[in-house]
Amino acid sequence: MRRTSRPTDVPAGPPQPGNLSHELNRFVGRAAELAALVAALESGRLVTVTGVGGVGKSRFAAHAAARLPRSLCPDGVWRVELATVRLPELVEYTLAEALGLTDHTTRAPRQVLVDHLAERRLVLVLDGFEHLVDACASLIRDLLRAAPGLRVIAVGRRPLAVDGEQAFPLAPLTPADAAELFADRATALLPGFQLDGRTLIDVLEVCRRLDCLPLAVELAAGRLRVLSPPQLMERLDDRFRLLRGGGRDALPRHQTLRTTIGWSHELCTPQERLLWARLSVFSGSFDLEAAEYVCGGESLLADDVVDVLDELLAQSVVVREEARGEVRYRMLDTVRAYGAEWLDSLGDGRRMRRRHRDWYMGLATWCELDWFSPRQGEVAARVETELPNLRAALEHCLTEPGETHLGQYLAGTLWFYWAGCGRLSEGRHWLDRSVGLDVEFDDGDVCPGFVDEDTEYGASRLKALWVLGYVAILQGDTVPALAALQECREEAERTGDATALAYAVHRTGCLALVTDDMPRAEDLLRTALAGYREIGELNSNVLMGQVELAMALAFQGDLAEAVALCADVRQVCEDHGERWTLAYALYVLAYAQWMEGGYAQARGLLDECLAIDHEFHDLLGTVLSMELLALVTLEEGDAAEAAVLQGAAARMWPSVGLPLFGSAHYNTPHERCETQARQALGDARFAELARSGEQLEHDEAVARALSRGRRQRPTTAVPHPARLAEPVGQKREPAASRTWKGGETAG
Repeated sequence: MRRTSRPTDVPAGPPQPGNLSHELNRFVGRAAELAALVAALESGRLVTVTGVGGVGKSRFAAHAAARLPRSLCPDGVWRVELATVRLPELVEYTLAEALGLTDHTTRAPRQVLVDHLAERRLVLVLDGFEHLVDACASLIRDLLRAAPGLRVIAVGRRPLAVDGEQAFPLAPLTPADAAELFADRATALLPGFQLDGRTLIDVLEVCRRLDCLPLAVELAAGRLRVLSPPQLMERLDDRFRLLRGGGRDALPRHQTLRTTIGWSHELCTPQERLLWARLSVFSGSFDLEAAEYVCGGESLLADDVVDVLDELLAQSVVVREEARGEVRYRMLDTVRAYGAEWLDSLGDGRRMRRRHRDWYMGLATWCELDWFSPRQGEVAARVETELPNLRAALEHCLTEPGETHLGQYLAGTLWFYWAGCGRLSEGRHWLDRSVGLDVEFDDGDVCPGFVDEDTEYGASRLKALWVLGYVAILQGDTVPALAALQECREEAERTGDATALAYAVHRTGCLALVTDDMPRAEDLLRTALAGYREIGELNSNVLMGQVELAMALAFQGDLAEAVALCADVRQVCEDHGERWTLAYALYVLAYAQWMEGGYAQARGLLDECLAIDHEFHDLLGTVLSMELLALVTLEEGDAAEAAVLQGAAARMWPSVGLPLFGSAHYNTPHERCETQARQALGDARFAELARSGEQLEHDEAVARALSRGRRQRPTTAVPHPARLAEPVGQKREPAASRTWKGGETAG
């Protein structure tokens, strides 16, 4: 069969912004539909591609979106996968995640999205929303009203019913295109396969009997490993009669797809069917180790999972993915749903969901320990990849009777991801839910670190409370933060939990620090560090407490002890490979260098600090570094660039929390820089340059700040501003006698 040309191929040029994945095999047919969808999107702002499951809606929409003219979406095409999202309240978080947004404030996620999209011209591909219609319709309606440059391609089995929506029903392939699709996939499987003569007649009949649905055609082509085209037709006859699903009023095409999947299921061995059912508990992708643990056991040994999984891969029941050298697996949502029904019919769903929960609780525990190591970046990437499964485990714990304490443990254990990787808003969601539930216990359940099942407050709840307080502090939400920390402290004292007590005191000191009560912050942080030493605790949190103490001292004028504390932290971080806390220590050391006039040294420290913060999506660290870099840039004689950097920082602050933490101490570098830059440039020029900085996207702003050290600096210097504070000269206990040594065991 002659293959038709593809007029929709992308012309050569720079890559389109966005997150669309590259296609792994050839897209077949639908040239007229592709042109019609582009035309519909040019004339309207919301087009919903509808159709029966298996008709190829997702692939079609992504293929069309990748070929939209750049003039229609200069800010890119962004695909949002909703198939793994089970809760309506997570739709906004998922959209923000797809757009790469990080926000630390208490602003509603919808407002964050509105603010981000308001002045952009881009296309969203909202895929797999049918189980979240109400939430998606409400969100898209608000976004379209607030963002005139936004266009949306929605993909689902029904329209959203939003004003201005254009429905785009997607029909099955033509028989010729379906046969070409069959041949393309068959050739990849069997290189000698040819679509001619009797084979062409048989394949056309197979496609016709499958209503030319792309998913059904691809599944059928995958069966050529063991069946010839004539045998395919014989099996279709048998399976259509045997597996006709759905009620009497169900659409025939729905029945046809179910029959196709059921037929693939029937051709599986008992072990393959069992693994198919058990794999349905995963959300998103999974790796082999997880599959072996969760799915291995009765009737299917863990050692046999890899061989059975290989057969499911060969039959296209499971899809293989590879990223960063790691192989992972995924089930198409329709296939997963079929497996879930089968699992429930076996009466094994609850047990398998508990095994899934156990694996991901173990993963979170390991990641928390490994965060304090040279693998910190790998840990962040791993949790990012596993987030859909971690969400599923959290939701299971917080809805399954008797497992609330496990949900509290899991939400608290992920503190490093919520606070260290820019996920404060979602972390707050899970923490608020977990501490708001009463704890009940199932017989035999044991939560790692839980103190006493007869006590209302165990270690799991206490950990969730101090982590909640910490997250709320970073969001600038001080009242709930204080309430959570006070509750944690009181119960820790009552139950004798020295670990929770130290963390509660520490985070209360952090709250004092960001609310400008430096003497109280110093007192609480010293108390917390003494508590950590007593119990032998050493990790990123402990080192951060030492950095926060150094900040409190520096803001009170004691630069010498602040530098000693952070130099010690720097050494311990280097010994352990820790980088997240290291960035904050570098910030304090850079601050001290600026105070002493060491601008080149300060810039070197801040460059490293900013690069780390940006890598971990830590907005707070990023914006603090940007503010101090602007001041150093001013000192080096470039008032214009300092104004640009201040504008870039000003754009970031609303996503961090309280502007400049509401602190006179944190605010002083900003005020000094702005005052001196205005004097050097004049008010009008300063405002113009600051506005240009505000136009920079986050990545652009960071790249510009980091490139400063590689450019030639002006020789005309701006007069040095007054110092923030003079050292008070007070003698303090030497830092080395109170700080942590790299050889101690991590807590």
